[in-house]
Amino acid sequence: MTKKFVIIGAGGFAREVLDIFDACNENGHNYNVLGYIVGSDYGMPGERINDKPILGDFEWLRTNSTNVLLVCGVGAPEVRFRLIQKALVYAASYGNIVHPSAILTNRVSQGEDIIITAGCILTDNINIGNHVQINLGCTIGHDVIIDDFVTIAPGAHISGRVSIGMGCYIGTGVNIVERVRIGAWTRVGAGSTVINDVPPNTTVVGVPSRVVKTRSEGWYRANGIIRPHH
Repeated sequence: MTKKFVIIGAGGFAREVLDIFDACNENGHNYNVLGYIVGSDYGMPGERINDKPILGDFEWLRTNSTNVLLVCGVGAPEVRFRLIQKALVYAASYGNIVHPSAILTNRVSQGEDIIITAGCILTDNINIGNHVQINLGCTIGHDVIIDDFVTIAPGAHISGRVSIGMGCYIGTGVNIVERVRIGAWTRVGAGSTVINDVPPNTTVVGVPSRVVKTRSEGWYRANGIIRPHH
């Protein structure tokens, strides 16, 4: 049975998500990606990106949401959060997409709108929330908890019993040692090594990581123009 998908966003990561669908179809799946949903300031209906059309903005879902599954191809957690809130009124359903080269045990629990890219390894008793992205070549150890709207950038390595709070962005090449807790809506800078718990709403960088910025609670709800990130 063919599953019909629509990708929210049409930037760089959204195009990589389309590549995952192509790889899955080459390995026996039957996915039909209809196109992209973006704001009118980003692209016009009918414009083609990697041979798939922009379908329109979220209003397209008003008459089509019962026929398709969505995945959000926007990398920034705070932007993804706001886009998903916009989609709520359309009662849309979400699907998951996992690259065929990723290795997951059958003891990985996945929510909805999960994107796992090529070369990732996930081991035992991992719990993944909703709207989570795990990018190229990441490794995730046993008993890790990943809350909603987390982005894990390429080449991150997460040891056992780590907890990553809602909306965190774990940068490229980050290392997190065992039993660390990362507070919600925190950013961990590329190449950092995290050896201690991290408070919420902060940015940490370095080896070992240290707090360099603190944001007010709820900062990710900020108003403004929402554009998919490239």
